[in-house]
Amino acid sequence: FERMSLGGLHDESELRGHRRTYIGAMPGRILQGVRRAGVRNPVLMLDEVDKLGRDFRGDPAAALMEILDPAQNKEFRDNFLNLPFDLSKVFFITTANHLDGVPRPLLDRMEVLDLTGYSEMEKLEIARRYLIPRQRDNAGLKDEQLTFTDEALSCAVRRHTREAGVRELDRVIGRVASKRARQIVQPRPAGAEPDAEPITADDLPALLGPEKFKTDRQRENMAPGVAPGLAYTEAGGDVLYVEATLTHKDDKTITTGHLGQVMQESIQAARSYIWSVADRLNIDRAAIEENGIHVHVPAGAVPKDGPSAGITMATALASLYSNKSVRDDIAMTGELTLSGLVLPVGGIREKVLAAHRTGIRHVILPKDNEAELAKLPAPVREEMEVTLVDRLEDAVQVAIPGLRRRRKRRQSN
Repeated sequence: FERMSLGGLHDESELRGHRRTYIGAMPGRILQGVRRAGVRNPVLMLDEVDKLGRDFRGDPAAALMEILDPAQNKEFRDNFLNLPFDLSKVFFITTANHLDGVPRPLLDRMEVLDLTGYSEMEKLEIARRYLIPRQRDNAGLKDEQLTFTDEALSCAVRRHTREAGVRELDRVIGRVASKRARQIVQPRPAGAEPDAEPITADDLPALLGPEKFKTDRQRENMAPGVAPGLAYTEAGGDVLYVEATLTHKDDKTITTGHLGQVMQESIQAARSYIWSVADRLNIDRAAIEENGIHVHVPAGAVPKDGPSAGITMATALASLYSNKSVRDDIAMTGELTLSGLVLPVGGIREKVLAAHRTGIRHVILPKDNEAELAKLPAPVREEMEVTLVDRLEDAVQVAIPGLRRRRKRRQSN
């Protein structure tokens, strides 16, 4: 196994090697890695492939297209070696944080595996097995001198970190270990034993300072026009509350909360569809025609975009126009079309885990996302109630109990 970082690499010769006519010429990183591995079929990990650069010295991403293509790399020619070398037996692994920086032709030569963030239960288990023992050794502490209660570890994960991985959690545990080590070496009264009590949740403010993140809590007794939605972020999932209120009819549609173009278009589509099916949803069409709307999504300073809030927007508008509240124990996600269809969205695992963390036990998801429920941890899957819908009317009927859909009358010949 060999690992090489491609972050900031902007010279194609770093991969293809330098011609021997140059002073200081040497083979490229690929053949150097094979040489260090000592075998012709190593595992080579190319780290941060999305951070490649390009300048007048060439485009390294273009060189990777030959290196990573099994149909072409059987006769890869390094400029220094100047002989064909078979790279088809090498197993290449590339890593990237985002696919936006990877050229499409290069991405076409790879099989993309999406690695989701850790759930809270996984973070706690990683902390117990690996992070706490490592930080304990780094601080020179004995096993009994640094232990955490389950409540303290959960508090550190929820209120002092917000990330998809565990790097920040590792730093938090390291800070606690350092301060516990300082407490132990400080002078003590004669006969006093070193502090070996477990770290509790009450000890964390003195060790780590004030909480960085407040605990997510579900809203209770929501007013008409408020609907809870599920969003996907880099740090995992989150629960967003869409708020809508009536304004003067000349205002038409006002949006606030740093909403992107796609989300603003979702509001327009939701309003148009609610108007078209107002009779079926027992909504007074005049309430839509005679009023404008103002839609706001907290937190206002955080940019938000994407189509997955479509049914949340429509449910908030249906609640507003009918003056009936949405259930406070439910959250939803799904893209809405102008014909009322609910389309599948991404990040289902993270979104459901966010609802579970907040205390919400009922979620509405697109029917086409049913297969992704298998990715949820078994304890979470057992506690959650999931309603799968393929049309907006079904979602509205579940989310707004007081809004009963009008049945179509059967015509007789």
